[in-house]
Parts: sequence; C-alpha cells; structure tokens
Amino acid sequence: MELRRLGPLGQEKPALVSDGVTYRLDSLTEDLTGAFLADGGIEKAAAALAAGELPVWEGAEGERVGAPIARPEAVICIGQNYAEHAAESGAEPPTTPIVFFKHPNTVVGPHDEVPIPPHATKVDWEVELGVVIGRRASYLKDEQEALDVIAGYVTSHDVSERDFQLAESGGQWSKGKCAENFNPVGPALVPAADVDPQALRLWSQVNGESRQDSTTADMIFSVAQLVHHLSQYMVLSPGDLINTGTPQGVALSGRFPYLGDGDVVELGIEGLGEQRQVFVQRR
Repeated sequence: MELRRLGPLGQEKPALVSDGVTYRLDSLTEDLTGAFLADGGIEKAAAALAAGELPVWEGAEGERVGAPIARPEAVICIGQNYAEHAAESGAEPPTTPIVFFKHPNTVVGPHDEVPIPPHATKVDWEVELGVVIGRRASYLKDEQEALDVIAGYVTSHDVSERDFQLAESGGQWSKGKCAENFNPVGPALVPAADVDPQALRLWSQVNGESRQDSTTADMIFSVAQLVHHLSQYMVLSPGDLINTGTPQGVALSGRFPYLGDGDVVELGIEGLGEQRQVFVQRR
C-alpha cells in the first residue's frame, strides 16, 4: 500500500495505490497533510481499503503525480551522512549529524521540471531517503521511540547549487538548497511498517549514465539515530520531511559535470519509487 497525491499543481487530490489499482481517498481527507497523518490517517486508509469502501480512480494513470505530502512545515536535511560522500566532498566523516534546512516551498512532484537559477553554474543532484514524521515529537527517549513517530518514507531529491551553498553561503548551506523546485519528492509515501529504512538501494542517473548506486546500510547515522537526535534540538511536527543524506557520486566530487539546460536526472529508491526531472535554464 502507498499514498499519492494526483492532479495539477496546487489542485492535487489524495489517492491510495494497492496491487496496481489506484483508489480515491477524498472520502477520508481533503489532502495528505500532517493533520491527516497525526490522526491515524494511514491506518484509517488501510481499513477503508480492506472494507472495500474506497472508489477506484478511473484514469488515474493520466494524472500528474504530485509530492505525496502536502505543505510540510519544515524540510530538515542531514549533510554528509555517507562516509564516501563526505570524502568526495573533501571532509572527514561527521561525528555528529550536520543539520541544515530547505524552504518547504521547494517540495514539488517527482517528475516536475526543475529550473536552473540565473547565474547558477554548479547545480548538482542528490538522491536521498526521505522520512515523513507522523506525530509531534520532542525530546524522544530512545531510538525505538524515534521509529514510532515516523509515518512513512519517500524518495527525495535534494537538488543543490554548490557555489551558492559553499562560496556564497556565509558559513551555512541553505542558500544553495532553496531555489525553485529544488526538492522533488515522491512518487509515493510508503507506510513505515512496510519499510526497513536501513536496507534500501538508492541510485541516480544523468542522461542515462549512472552516477550514484549505494544502500542506506552505509549511512553514518541511521534513521532512528537521526530522528532521536533532531528531537533533542527541535520539535518535529506531523508532515515534516527529513532528508537523510546522499551517497557518493555527485558532481561536487569533480568526477562529473554539473547539470545544464536540458539535462535529465532519473533516480529512485528500492520499494519507494522513481523520479525523472528535466533541468531547464531559467531566463
């Protein structure tokens, strides 16, 4: 079972996909919001499916796929959470999680076009496991309690502009992370009960050529460790997205060119779905 949002940008409607069939969720919720998740929405959706109460969405395959979470309050990101990526970035593996933020309005659908900002010369790709929080969390006691507040997982693309991030940052990274459409998410939100977050293959390609191919088993800090750690410093709200870091194989390594007008990035995570974006120079 997975949750999706389908329809034109700003007009998405909630859906549930099971065994290749797409069902409407309009009868349960207007949208896949944090409030829906906090109110046991995933469990209610599963129960409605089992009871045969959800209508089939005819023609769903022709709809645009939106981000599977609506209006997250925060997008919290972890830097250099794979040792080999830290090395290709010229840094030692961190001893404590590196945290930065993306503006929530960067979250778009998994196949939406990504504009290259004017004067940008170092736009980079980063496939990441995304964690979606399911209920309010603060000062969690341990890692098991951290896992218990997770609603589900998504494929997330932490698009970056490296000059904005590093040369023009003033010591923080968010300038290089917050441009228009710089966080495609989806296609689906897969419930936490159906996912082992530390046993997922993740990969990316540019114009059909392999770039990243790794596994979440190689994370320096596990999902449970990250959620527990973050809860000691901030309140996590239902619907918040946590990007957990990217593996080696990005342009920052110097091994590949940065993205330009017309380049196509494809990426995916085992069991969570695939994305495809065309990068277009904004003029």
